[in-house]
Amino acid sequence: MKKSLLSSAAALFLGLGLAVAAWAEPVDGEVRKVDPDAGKVTLKHGEIKNLDMPAMQMSYKVANPDWLKTLQVGDKVRFTADKVKGQYTVTSIEVKK
Repeated sequence: MKKSLLSSAAALFLGLGLAVAAWAEPVDGEVRKVDPDAGKVTLKHGEIKNLDMPAMQMSYKVANPDWLKTLQVGDKVRFTADKVKGQYTVTSIEVKK
């Protein structure tokens, strides 16, 4: 029983370690289009390592549609993105000052 518990704990910590390694790193970008009706923002951005995506310009869903109210075309931003329910999604975003 003790051995099984230790094995389970080790597997849990290993899994958590892999999950932490896969967390999204912030990426710099520029807002090119804001589409509140679709709940999307188009960003020109650098490489997104956690998505294995090269630098490009692309439209993304946003996790919180209220973020679109504060974004304007030309804003320099720092954001994270991930695949959520099969769609590339901005999971955090902030305008750089």
